[in-house]
Amino acid sequence: MGAALKMLFNSIPFLLFFPIVACLYLVLPKKANYVWLLLASYYFYMSWNPKYVVLILFTTVVTYVTGLLIGSGKTSGNRRLWMIVGLVLNFGLLFFFKYFDFFLKNINRVLSLAKITAIDNPFDILLPVGISFYTFQAVGYCIDVYRGDIKAEKNFIKYALFVSFFPQLVAGPIERSKNLLVQIDRMGRERLWNRDKAVSGFGMMLWGLFMKMVIADRVSIFVDNVFSMAYTAGTVETVLGAMAFSLQIYADFAGYSAVAIGAARVMGFDLMENFNTPYFATSIPDFWHRWHISLSTWFRDYVYIPLGGNRKGRARKYLNIMVTFLVSGLWHGAAWSYVVWGGIHGIYQVTGDLLKPVKTKLVSVLHLKKDSFGHKAGQIFVTYILVVFAWIFFRADSLGDAFFYIRRMFTHPNFWTLFDESIYTWGLDRREAGVLFAAILALVLVSVVRYKKGIDIGSFLLKQDLWFRWVIFIVLIIAIIVFGEYGIDFDSNKFIYFDF
Repeated sequence: MGAALKMLFNSIPFLLFFPIVACLYLVLPKKANYVWLLLASYYFYMSWNPKYVVLILFTTVVTYVTGLLIGSGKTSGNRRLWMIVGLVLNFGLLFFFKYFDFFLKNINRVLSLAKITAIDNPFDILLPVGISFYTFQAVGYCIDVYRGDIKAEKNFIKYALFVSFFPQLVAGPIERSKNLLVQIDRMGRERLWNRDKAVSGFGMMLWGLFMKMVIADRVSIFVDNVFSMAYTAGTVETVLGAMAFSLQIYADFAGYSAVAIGAARVMGFDLMENFNTPYFATSIPDFWHRWHISLSTWFRDYVYIPLGGNRKGRARKYLNIMVTFLVSGLWHGAAWSYVVWGGIHGIYQVTGDLLKPVKTKLVSVLHLKKDSFGHKAGQIFVTYILVVFAWIFFRADSLGDAFFYIRRMFTHPNFWTLFDESIYTWGLDRREAGVLFAAILALVLVSVVRYKKGIDIGSFLLKQDLWFRWVIFIVLIIAIIVFGEYGIDFDSNKFIYFDF
């Protein structure tokens, strides 16, 4: 299948694909829906590259069999053995496709220091889209079976659908078997769809597309120019570029999650929340309770806690934090810049915990009101600055580029560019910047509602009068059509997390 058929949420193929899948899902007999959604999910995945189906099928078969063997194990030793076999096979596949080239390059760097001939890479490896997401989802299932949190699924069709469910297949949320697999099992006995969920899901999908096409893709033009031409940028451009990337990656990834959650909700499925106003976080731990929640809780439950968590003393706790965040960084990409990004967040967590007595003392000495708006605003500001600084390593093409970018940020002051309009020469003219500013205001408003009400925009709109709801729907549709970044002169960016 050609590139034009790739099932990007912000594409015509998906605009045709999803209504057909959803409508047939509603009219087919309940027990036929397993097969129908599985076929649709595999078609969705194969639209990227038909060869990828071999990999997801391998992961599905291995973890399905592993789950059965763990579930039928007579002794804890047997069950542990089968779990280890399943983990090795799945992580081995992930290592080969995602990390083998990175591993070999680092081996060759060491060999070059010893003046030994480099090892040629005999493989032309292309990273399969979504492999990190569905691997973690399938592995989490095996661990859940081993722990006794869920029984092994005996129906292969149901389990295969759990691994490949198309709304969240290529970029999450990384679902848990206790949530999605249980809903899939219910699907054959009862109709999951209902009108309220469909309305709420439609609102989520529109909002996600707005975030992606109007905000993320527009701000990416400015971000790409600043990061690619950092050698000509000064303090203003580099600071704004880093802040703009924090907006881009949030609007892009949270936008994908909103469409995924919304699409699943239209069909009656409830996927887990993946973002909860992360830039309103008052600390780095709070940020990770709000950002990419499905991944952060995955690492908490399957890495941090099994390592000992905070149960084995302070030194071991800090080691566990660092290991978890370094591995999390490596999960995002096969590059040292991602590892450093993860390490920075680990250092933030450890440092914050060490400084707790100092912060408590300062609050007392300075008579600060911890519940006041000013105090929380200050915490949010400091947390955001720390997060933005770390994002530089995430966005830069290499560690060297990241350090160069930071150096330009602090050594080339050019504050006059805020007043001479030269900032409009970095990809967004005055009109496009105005559109972006208005869209950001809408994003802030929705985020405030989410923060205050504790519900997503789809659920919020469901509680409103019919006229108000449809006004918002129509405004979002018009905004996406008129102000969305697409067309023959624009290379619409795929979702950032597709590369992870």
